[in-house]
Amino acid sequence: MKKILIGVTGGIAAYKACDLVSRLVKNGDEVKVIMTDNACRFVQPATFEALCHHPVYTDTFATSLDGEIHHISLGAWADVFAIVPATANIIAKLAHGLADDMLSSTMLAATCAKVIAPAMNTHMFENPATQRNLAILRNDGMQIVEPASGHLACGDVGKGKLPDVEDLFEAVQAAAVWPKPLQGKRVLISAGPTQEAIDPVRYLTNHSSGKMGYALARQAYRLGAEVTLLSGPSALRAPYGVTVLPFVSANDLFCLVKDRMDQADYIIMSAAVGDYRASEIAPNKIKKHDEQMCLTLVKNPDILQYIGEHRHQQIVCGFAMETEHLLENAKAKLAKKNCHMIVANHLKQAGAGFQTDTNVATLIQPDEQKALPLMSKDELAQTILLEMMKIENGGQAC
Repeated sequence: MKKILIGVTGGIAAYKACDLVSRLVKNGDEVKVIMTDNACRFVQPATFEALCHHPVYTDTFATSLDGEIHHISLGAWADVFAIVPATANIIAKLAHGLADDMLSSTMLAATCAKVIAPAMNTHMFENPATQRNLAILRNDGMQIVEPASGHLACGDVGKGKLPDVEDLFEAVQAAAVWPKPLQGKRVLISAGPTQEAIDPVRYLTNHSSGKMGYALARQAYRLGAEVTLLSGPSALRAPYGVTVLPFVSANDLFCLVKDRMDQADYIIMSAAVGDYRASEIAPNKIKKHDEQMCLTLVKNPDILQYIGEHRHQQIVCGFAMETEHLLENAKAKLAKKNCHMIVANHLKQAGAGFQTDTNVATLIQPDEQKALPLMSKDELAQTILLEMMKIENGGQAC
């Protein structure tokens, strides 16, 4: 359970902080809230109290029954301190070390990870003074969650909207992870299905949703890595902080991998790559004629084997999805593809396979195998990454 302190300032986006607090609490985090006087004009403190089950702090000089100095004790309590939304005013205060209310005093005293989510009129955000102040905060080690562009409450159109709450949630979760064992590492991950065209209307594909690869990208970012996610067609939202490059076919993915694998420290191939493609793609829709139709297929490139044959310093992890003889097939794949590890899971096992939020896997290495219990894909992703770090460190846990 993480201890998260949310600061709310006086902007129209203050209501979105309610959603963020609710999501954090549902995630199992303990959340406390500080509000400025102007924030209370937009959202009543009682709203946050109902959501986080703690009193809301607004007054630096409020009497403390426990004898604590709250702007000191709250800063020491928190694992992460996030200001959502952050107005131009609070950004200016923090940049210059002002402490004239409960929020700015607590932020000045806090030594935990700090996240700032600016939200304001686009001209206020683009003003050189605001940009100078944000540069100071970045230099001081605060994480700035860039505002989104769009139609603002004032009627202007431009950059200044509070980012999507899901991105704010991810930014806070990432900031809460410390230390960052993958800091300075570059992780290349593939996810999702391939689609192999037959004609302009139809294609060959599989049931992969991309959930496992997206979980790996999310967890790698939280652990401090610079993450590039190669994604097949997926309905999932792009993970916060991750560079996402789309592909459609196996050949598309092969080109992306060849261009980027030499820059990666870790490579995780979790995409469900089709083994075959049509030998020819019809230029027009294939019309119905006879009772049967023959489709000639040719092999796609074996991307994981290419990586295994051309890797240098990279730690490489592949995936094996089987319906029978799981361990035997996974061990054979490990040797043939020259990987450091294969994540093996059985398509027919309850809680595992495509489209699910959970998985049951066995981690296969040349000299050992670890059978894992049913767990969420995020938990499995973290386990895989920690195991890869252990491989890189010669078997020593991080």
